[in-house]
Amino acid sequence: MSETHEPTPENGNNVPAPRDAGGEVIGVRKGMFGARDGGDTSGYGGLVRPVVLPGASSRPYGGWFDEVADELEGALEEQDLLPANAIEKTVVDRGELTFHIAREHLVRVARTLRDDPALRFELCTGVSGVHFPEDKGRELHAVYHLRSITHNRLVRLEVSAPDADPHVPSLVEVYPTNDWHERETYDFFGLVFDGHPALTRIMMPDDWQGHPQRKDYPLGGIPIEYKGAQIPAPDQRRSYS
Repeated sequence: MSETHEPTPENGNNVPAPRDAGGEVIGVRKGMFGARDGGDTSGYGGLVRPVVLPGASSRPYGGWFDEVADELEGALEEQDLLPANAIEKTVVDRGELTFHIAREHLVRVARTLRDDPALRFELCTGVSGVHFPEDKGRELHAVYHLRSITHNRLVRLEVSAPDADPHVPSLVEVYPTNDWHERETYDFFGLVFDGHPALTRIMMPDDWQGHPQRKDYPLGGIPIEYKGAQIPAPDQRRSYS
């Protein structure tokens, strides 16, 4: 059977349709939102489905994906960094290219993607947090969306960290626009971005307990944790410089 191709809205080029990469089943979720003892009234309380993470894709990835992967791996080798040490797996899923990066090499990989003339991913449009309680040893994920304005391409980087050690390096020195995005991900998911210039909460009050977008955070029926706001005088406010 011949492989079908569909254009992606991000770049207009032909890339392979999503392929079955042998996903990794990390657990089973029950109900619409996976909540427990919450009085599910969605009508989907009996829904049972596996939690599946996409597996590594095999070459050829198709379209310009191979070109980007080859250039990135070659650039890392020139820096005396074995690609296998930095890139845990490469995934092509739903027409998107994602490099899963070992967290200790995240900054170097991001800088390479930004500065290499054949790559030139100049813009990071933000970082998203994800919480997979079933993914033991790597429960917290951070996903970065990188865009090449020069080549009109879009890739993603993904790193993981365990609940017991929720630290990943900050990318603010490479992509300054990540400043507030990393603060929001810390605020809602508890990921600690080492090296961030001022990693404080950005949406929730300073004294808020917990991280509200984690899947183990109560959905309701909890005591009110915050009962009012006080705006300090200008000379008493936190400094972010």
